[in-house]
Amino acid sequence: MIPDVKQLSSEMQEVKQSVAQALAYAKELGASAVECALSRSRGINVGTRLGEVETVEFNQDGALGITLFRGQQKGSASTTDLTAAAIRAAVEKANSIAQFTSPDPYAGLAPAELMATAIPDLDLCHPADQSAEFALEQALRCEQHALQMDKRIVNSDGAGYSSHVGYRVYGNSHGFLAGYLQSRHSLSCSLIAQSGEQMQRDYAYSVARHRDGLWTPEQVAEDAVNATIARLDGRKIATAKVPVIFRADVANSLFGHFVAAISGGSLYRKSSFLADHLGKQVLPSWLTITEQPHLRGALASSPFDHEGLATVERDIVANGVLETYLLTSYSARKLGMQPTGHAGGIHTWQVQHGEQDLAALCKQMGTGLLVTELMGQGVNIVNGDYSRGAAGFWVEHGEIQYPVEEITIAGNLKDMLANIVAIGNDIDLRHGVRTGSVLLEQMRIAGM
Repeated sequence: MIPDVKQLSSEMQEVKQSVAQALAYAKELGASAVECALSRSRGINVGTRLGEVETVEFNQDGALGITLFRGQQKGSASTTDLTAAAIRAAVEKANSIAQFTSPDPYAGLAPAELMATAIPDLDLCHPADQSAEFALEQALRCEQHALQMDKRIVNSDGAGYSSHVGYRVYGNSHGFLAGYLQSRHSLSCSLIAQSGEQMQRDYAYSVARHRDGLWTPEQVAEDAVNATIARLDGRKIATAKVPVIFRADVANSLFGHFVAAISGGSLYRKSSFLADHLGKQVLPSWLTITEQPHLRGALASSPFDHEGLATVERDIVANGVLETYLLTSYSARKLGMQPTGHAGGIHTWQVQHGEQDLAALCKQMGTGLLVTELMGQGVNIVNGDYSRGAAGFWVEHGEIQYPVEEITIAGNLKDMLANIVAIGNDIDLRHGVRTGSVLLEQMRIAGM
């Protein structure tokens, strides 16, 4: 059971007609501006545990969202029913709401001149078998392989497989109306290992637009087993200030906080430690971050943002200097600036890296902490204070010595970002921020 691309394309065209109907009817009601969006996804999620089927879920979701403006008053409504009568009712509801909301001088559509004029094919849609039989075979095969690899693997939190395909359509009263197809497939496995009285849990996963881009069930299983076994016999360490490496799969969270700090909502609320830093040094002078929204097949690529603005390749940071904020049309008006096409998030960041792999980064660090897991939410974007629970490995003389647990790492994001020493070539492609492992000059480690 593989979704048909032609059928999906035909369905997307029908949705475009529904959006056009909503836009036209809103104009009839006297709206000064209107926008409509629909993201629809269909697919399967399955879960297995210890060889037994736990869940099989087929799902299809997606509602047409309508935002109508009467001057600077705004009303919103949505409907999952795309019949003409339901769409008219939703538009009428949005219109009614708009008449009772307070005017907002910053409300409105994004500028017409910044709308996307070309919709490139970014190779984002690759449908795959969505039968329960195939999905369960993938999950069961993965978990079974993991459980047979090492006798220290004593239990499983299960394996899961998912496959989804769909499309996004957006239109507004500027005359913009476009959409694109997309898909996403994933496979994961979570295990429990035991050594003596101690037990540890870890996992592995793979995600891709194209199913052929996924790791095999055996690869996911082996990665999960190795990660779980490596955590056994963990120790506590003494409180200290030492260099820290964020392994690639957790390093993206460091740049995630950076994204939050330069996003319009944080900036106009004056709740960012990077307010007023445009054009200033925020990262080491050797480091550049480039956004590549049209990178074919990437998980965060997009031809236009959630307001219809064209996505463009740009330097976010060039030689350590912050080149742009991330602004929606609303936050841009609040700040007296131009929107940057980031409604809905970022679009595939490429973080510059060196030639060293993780082992070489450890040798460069000498003695310090390799972080492989972060816990808790102790991050203050207002002042940059950073404090999170962590686990990982203690490194001495450039070599991993033993696993570490029950520690807290702390610092300030502004200092952490400015004092990045090196970034490895072990790029993790499973996130919108593509980065290798990150070596930081120093952090406080709270242990025993």
